[in-house]
Formats: sequence, C-alpha cells, structure tokens
Amino acid sequence: MNINERRKLIEEEVLEKGKMDIEDLEKMLGVSAMTIRRDLMHLEKENKLIRTHGGAVPAKGIIDETSYENKEKQQLPEKKAIAAYAATIVRPGDTIILDSGTTTHEIARVLKNRSNLTVITNDILIAAEFLNTSVHTIITGGELQNQVGAMFGPHTESLLESIHVDLLFLGAHALHPAAGITAPTLEKSKIKRLMVHSAETTWLVADHSKFGKSSFASVCGLETLQGIITNDNVSMKEAETYHDTVIRVPSQKEGNANENRSYRR
Repeated sequence: MNINERRKLIEEEVLEKGKMDIEDLEKMLGVSAMTIRRDLMHLEKENKLIRTHGGAVPAKGIIDETSYENKEKQQLPEKKAIAAYAATIVRPGDTIILDSGTTTHEIARVLKNRSNLTVITNDILIAAEFLNTSVHTIITGGELQNQVGAMFGPHTESLLESIHVDLLFLGAHALHPAAGITAPTLEKSKIKRLMVHSAETTWLVADHSKFGKSSFASVCGLETLQGIITNDNVSMKEAETYHDTVIRVPSQKEGNANENRSYRR
C-alpha cells in the first residue's frame, strides 16, 4: 500500500466511524504512530479531517460556535419541550448545574418559580432568569464570552473544581455515537468536563439538530451520561446507537411535553 492509498483509507475510516484513534490506525495499517500523525497532519491541511487529541474526526459535520442571538429561536418548540421534561427530574432541595446554552436557558425559565433549589451556572443569561426569584443562584464567574453569554477560564474552573452537586443538565454543540460529546473550543470542553466530574448525575439535553455531528474538542463519552433528553425527531433506531436511555419528547406544538416516548435498552 503506497502513501496515497494509506491516506485515502484513513480518510474513509474516519468518515465512516466518526472518530479514529491513532492507536487503532497503527494496528490497522501496520505503520508507526509517527507515520499516522504525519498522515493526519496532511489530511487536515487538505480539509479532509480534523485532528483531535489522540486521533481524528471528520471535517464534514464539524460545527463552530454560534451566537446566542442566532441560536435562540432555532428549534424553539423542541427546546421548550425538552426543558419541560428535564424540570420534572429536579427534586426539592436539589443543587444543580445548568450548563450554558439555549436549551438549558429554557430549563431555567421552567424552574424559576421553584423554591428550595440551588442553581449553579456559567451563563449570565441563565443567571438573570433567577434575579427576582427565590432560587439560590451561584454564578461561576470567569471571563465572559461575548455574543454567547457563557463564562470560562481559571475562575470558572476553580469554582467547578471545588463543588459537588446532585444533578447537571449538560448542553452540547455536537454529539456522535463514536466521537461522543464535543465542543467548539478546548476552553469550553474543559469547563464541561469539570461540570460532569462535579455532578452525581448528568443528563444531556440536546435537540435533534445536534445529533450526528462533531465539533473540535472532546468533552466526554456518551457512556458517562445518565441519559439523553431530546425530541422525537430522533428516531428510535437512531436513539439506540447513542445511549441505553434516550427520552424522546414530542415538541410542545405537537402535544404535551410530558407524554414522552422513551428508548431504554
């Protein structure tokens, strides 16, 4: 097998499987890790894939950060339905983390009339929902991401490293059966990993538009989650490739959000 054939095979494997590790490519092709890294660098320069820590994901489907204004009304009925179901998981006295994002913002809008609840968030727009409520609210602090409203950096990380909570509602820019949950920046992926580490239970909240996509930086594998709450545009067949527990909620425009259609293996 010549170099062009090898690189074509790497490109095809990454595209088909969604993610390939250098170690797996070594075994498959019988060449050194250094050779694989050179091949991945070459393919990335040709926009055939994106290198990640220890491997690569397809360039096709890679998504970047979107401003809050642009994504606020995208799939809004679906996000409202997901939020309505997610709120039923929250118990009196819980301490929860709401990750930054428009779906978690909808959860905040449902929860703001609750009492006996503590919410920690790295999103100033989410925090503002609780301004005139009895919800005990803690803002992580940190550097503000303009146009998005999320906070990140050493101050954010320090707080997340020092807490333990009952429940995390994790947002996602992209999720893929092989690549797991990914984020557009290394800084954002680190914040999300710290959130997962600090939570007793993690539920991913993501509408159907996030499925089958990859972003730049790895957050965690899907097996880390308690389950996924999404809308019923995700088919039962597709759901079973992601997690043992996927709650598929009908959009509110179509019916009661509590009449969920679940996939549980």
